[in-house]
Amino acid sequence: MGTGAIPPPIIVVRRKKGHGGHHGGAWKVAYADFVTAMMALFIVLWLLSSDDKVKKAVGGYFQDPTGTGKMAGSNMAGAGLGLEMTSENMSKLKEKIDAALKELPKFEQMKNNVQVTVTNEGLRIELLEKESGMFFESGNAKPSPQGTELIRMLATQLSSLPNKLLIEGHTDAKPYASEAGYTNWELSADRANCARRILQESGIQSNRVGQVRGFADQQLRLPAEPFDPSNRRVSVLVQYREIPQNHADPHPPPKAAAPPH
Repeated sequence: MGTGAIPPPIIVVRRKKGHGGHHGGAWKVAYADFVTAMMALFIVLWLLSSDDKVKKAVGGYFQDPTGTGKMAGSNMAGAGLGLEMTSENMSKLKEKIDAALKELPKFEQMKNNVQVTVTNEGLRIELLEKESGMFFESGNAKPSPQGTELIRMLATQLSSLPNKLLIEGHTDAKPYASEAGYTNWELSADRANCARRILQESGIQSNRVGQVRGFADQQLRLPAEPFDPSNRRVSVLVQYREIPQNHADPHPPPKAAAPPH
């Protein structure tokens, strides 16, 4: 070969190591699995050390994740309570409604006309009238602006509960002056039904309302003062889910006698 001849080319073959591409991201998956397992372990340990109320709340979530059943929860914060109202926590609902009342612009004018009490039936919220009318216009079932505002506030506080609501209307003993046959019976029932409409328009589901009742003057708040304006009232009763044992009727009706053989 002469001095001017071109040397043959040198071909270098570089082989890529296959294991790098195949296993390069596997550690990330393994690490994610490890972190998930550790998080699950910490949650289990936290639940084991929690009180029964928290355990019940977490169990209620997994049984009903959408919150449309019992809507069990563990926190009273926020507009929605997310709690099943029983005799044990009904007082907490009372405290929450009392706090919401104080936020109303005209609370000072109505504070003596709103009573929230825990009874053997549940939580009773009573809107007591003044002589000139407070929550309804005098002599008819049209709500006043403050009455509408107050009932809407109650709807906000009660909308997330599963408990049934009973809405009652009451009057004093003064006969209703009407020539068209409209009496205290109609007035009490119409006011209760008006309150129901406002509650439902403000977020209360229709199936939450168990009864709408008008009592006229048959259940006076002050029997010794039958003409007192506070006898004119609308009551919203948040019923217990179950009647507490210590609130059971101590005088149940007698059982019917067995027929003779």
